[in-house]
Amino acid sequence: MTISRKSLILITLVRLFCVCVEATPGRSGACAEALLGRCYGNGTEARRRRRRMKLRRLLLRYYPPGIILEYVQGGEPKTRSIDLLDLSPNTDAIALVEEIGKGEPLITASCKEHIIRLVQRLQEKLEEKEDHKFYLFKVLRAHILPLTNVAFNKSGSRFITGSYDRTCKVWDTASGEELRTLEGHGNVVYAIAFNNPYGDKIATGSFDKTCKLWSTETGQCYHTFRGHSAEIVCLSFNLQSTLVATGSMDTTAKLWDIEKGEEVVTLSGHSAEIISLSFNTTGDRIITGSFDHTVAVWDVGTGRMLHILIGHRGEISSAQFNWDCSLIVTGSMDKTCMLWNAMTGAHIATLTGHSDEILDVCFDYAGQRIAAASADGSARVYNAETKECIAKLEGHGGEISKVCFSPKGNRILTASSDKTARVWDAATGHCLQILEGHTDEIFSCAFNYKGDIIITGSKDNTCRVWH
Repeated sequence: MTISRKSLILITLVRLFCVCVEATPGRSGACAEALLGRCYGNGTEARRRRRRMKLRRLLLRYYPPGIILEYVQGGEPKTRSIDLLDLSPNTDAIALVEEIGKGEPLITASCKEHIIRLVQRLQEKLEEKEDHKFYLFKVLRAHILPLTNVAFNKSGSRFITGSYDRTCKVWDTASGEELRTLEGHGNVVYAIAFNNPYGDKIATGSFDKTCKLWSTETGQCYHTFRGHSAEIVCLSFNLQSTLVATGSMDTTAKLWDIEKGEEVVTLSGHSAEIISLSFNTTGDRIITGSFDHTVAVWDVGTGRMLHILIGHRGEISSAQFNWDCSLIVTGSMDKTCMLWNAMTGAHIATLTGHSDEILDVCFDYAGQRIAAASADGSARVYNAETKECIAKLEGHGGEISKVCFSPKGNRILTASSDKTARVWDAATGHCLQILEGHTDEIFSCAFNYKGDIIITGSKDNTCRVWH
């Protein structure tokens, strides 16, 4: 999509989160003890607090692999995740659970066998092959004017489309039927998102300078957030589903309380339009990317700018945290990606190789690989640790505006102005499939949570569902 003379690319973060599995009574690896120390504290009082904790249930998360603990401490419900980002089919599940249990007071001897079985379920999921082909299921002539974006809910059972016709539509993925139309904006609906992993709310950002919050089930508009003085072009919920952030052509971002319907804070400091923003997974930091060539890191609680990432020589097109919040990747019109330390703001590496503007960047779920899409018609995959290019995705006949990993990370999906989307092998860079049929540029695409359904949105006013 284009705003003024810039190639404006929205990040649609289809975070892939919890598949809930009820269980009876779970960060593995070398950092487990340090992590638990931060959670609980140390000393006598910390030990008392730990004794007052009671585990309520576990939620099994397939992508990225992990176990979510829901527990009560001092009468207050809390959650914490044990991220198993390095889990593989060859990991010794018994030894892993023993290691986690050393520093996790909620994992007792009586429940270790159950935890082992849950880890083994995650390993089985990792072993499942991704070898099926995608076939066109439905062509949705969704809107009377061009689409602007598409997005799935967490489970993939619903998806939404935004449009220049000033509406957002909610669709049933299984049937391809329109469920409801969200009406009320006075101009283009440009940015859209579900509050994943919950999926019960939808946010829409518009050129009318407002953001609206809606009920997914009823279509009721809960709140209209007013305060920006120019078009809203990007938005995102935090994972806790307490805040929605909006980025605007007025050079500011704003955080809004979704329960109270009130502005929490305005993030001011950029000297040009904000066209990309993203919360980290813990919800305490947010990044904003701007046409002023910089990315800012903000403290969510105070609205204070913590770091300004300076180094790019062109407008920022995309910026994203990795899952464990340790790294930030940025893409720019200067033809490069840059990798940054999320805690210190220090520049780590510049990822080169493209001959034209970078239009989108993303991490895989484990934060081990980075994919970059370019206006040169190719995408590249980089190793986040070695910073080396490990795969080149070549074959599109036009610029690639969107790139995303499948939930498992074995495949990559790209959308192009050549009217096609492509599915690639993430390890080799081989093209596995070309999704053809659109009659104009494809600007947005996404996998569902399981990775077995794809949606593509095009300037031909249609959305296609691929099974």
